[in-house]
Amino acid sequence: MTPVRDNTQQTASHSRDLRVSFEFFPPKTEKMEETMWRSIHRLAPLAPSFVSVTYGAGGSTRDRTHASVTRIQRETGIPAAAHLTCVGHTRDEIERIARTYWDEGIRSIVALRGDLPDSGDTYIPTPGGYDYAVDLVAGLKQIADFDISVSAYPETHPDAPSADFEIEYLKRKFDAGANRAITQFFFDNEVFLRFRDKCAKAGITAPIVPGILPVTNFAALLKFADMCGAQVPARLHHRFDGLDEDPETRRMVAFHEAISQVEGLIAEGVEDFHFYTLNRAELTYAICHALGIRTKQVALSA
Repeated sequence: MTPVRDNTQQTASHSRDLRVSFEFFPPKTEKMEETMWRSIHRLAPLAPSFVSVTYGAGGSTRDRTHASVTRIQRETGIPAAAHLTCVGHTRDEIERIARTYWDEGIRSIVALRGDLPDSGDTYIPTPGGYDYAVDLVAGLKQIADFDISVSAYPETHPDAPSADFEIEYLKRKFDAGANRAITQFFFDNEVFLRFRDKCAKAGITAPIVPGILPVTNFAALLKFADMCGAQVPARLHHRFDGLDEDPETRRMVAFHEAISQVEGLIAEGVEDFHFYTLNRAELTYAICHALGIRTKQVALSA
């Protein structure tokens, strides 16, 4: 087990080297949109490396993703990254979308195979589209010199035949032109560290950025974990047990878990972190503050 450091001076000394990025999802309602934008304006002054916006299953949120990405970059000046998937799009559609992003000043893409509208379906490539993420990465690089992030699964993607295949396929995505990988969330640092070591052994030198999910809703977490194959340790079940109707204590436990995880990774030389915010700023902001990442002067449009 990686020891957790709990030393304020040590944390502060690392803050200059740490880089963070934040992920949001396109809001479905006006109220959800207000919550997302409050969160974006709360987190933007921390000067993240980029802010990404997800894509719905089957490309179902394409228009809302586009609107959010362009507005984020326009209003905050922070580089915005648009998720783009193979599912539901032909190559011609992908090219039109990508060129529109490029013309609007969006230089970053998170390139994914994509989720199916029905999680129980078997993946079948879209006719006339890119078959898999590696093909999408190569196609995007031919369109323009995008900065491309791809996904990585330390606990192995549910559709991958083996852990070795997971790493082999990740290397293919880097060979196709990806700039970094962002991992699915995990709660056991040893899982990430072993994965990172195996990637290095396979010749992968590009950044493998850990995805961090502060636990705002434990019941929802269990559903997310089941869909993506992430393990939820017994300690989390124990620590969140009985807190469904106690949001204040739940936030305190969630903060402790997340900051302990990040501090443990910093002790192992990790300097980049991607936070899955679920469109809420409170926990992510508190974690960044505790790490010494403080507000910078960022001009926000009215």
